[in-house]
Amino acid sequence: MQRIVLKVGSAVLTQEGDIAHRRLDNLVEFISKLQKKYEVILVSSGAVAAGYTLLPLDKKVIANKQALASIGQPLLMHTYRTEFAKYNIICSQVLIEATLFSDMNRLAHAKDAINTLLENKVVPIINENDVTAIEELVFGDNDQLAAYVTHYFDCELLSILTDIDGFFDKNPHENSDAKLQKIVHTIDSEQLKQKHSANSEFATGGIVTKLKAADFLIKNNKKMFLSSGFDLTCAKEYLLDNLHNNGTLFKAQ
Repeated sequence: MQRIVLKVGSAVLTQEGDIAHRRLDNLVEFISKLQKKYEVILVSSGAVAAGYTLLPLDKKVIANKQALASIGQPLLMHTYRTEFAKYNIICSQVLIEATLFSDMNRLAHAKDAINTLLENKVVPIINENDVTAIEELVFGDNDQLAAYVTHYFDCELLSILTDIDGFFDKNPHENSDAKLQKIVHTIDSEQLKQKHSANSEFATGGIVTKLKAADFLIKNNKKMFLSSGFDLTCAKEYLLDNLHNNGTLFKAQ
């Protein structure tokens, strides 16, 4: 059975200062279907945003952001656990720091744990350990964390569910004539140097972090699929029916 990673961002999981329960339920239902075909790892943002719903601290202050993550993680996990229970699926929480991937001993133990969870049809929900991570040692965004999880945990593909329909030749929010790029084999180095431009108040990435994730995976001969997390039609068509009608597939030539 193939192993894949789904990454969902804060822009998809939150709405008007609260958890977007309908979108989260749609995501969980989607994963329940994916489990019939794949082993599924979920990389989920949203802890800081979830914490903010209970205690609206200024997240620009690092200590506040760490506190919000601490408050939000159990709230987010409780929501996931409740939704997954509707489909008789167990989920688990796995908090990771960037240093894990340079420590072969810790990485091996983490892989053993992930393998055990997947063998038992548990959905591991991975997030960066925002509460204790130091700025110099973090990914800083879950797009690149998800790419590393995909590579080092032996997954075939990363599917990022976000607030855009794919990768366009220009910013679709500013240009009505922007064209979707359905397949991308290489990413220009200049595109990787652009300033991050996240659309959500709580997002830490933007298209640049997604391109960095795709570039890493292409260089490691893995695939990445970028599509909307608001409307899962495209992701369902690609992952469940092998139809590529929309969204962007990044893969080596």
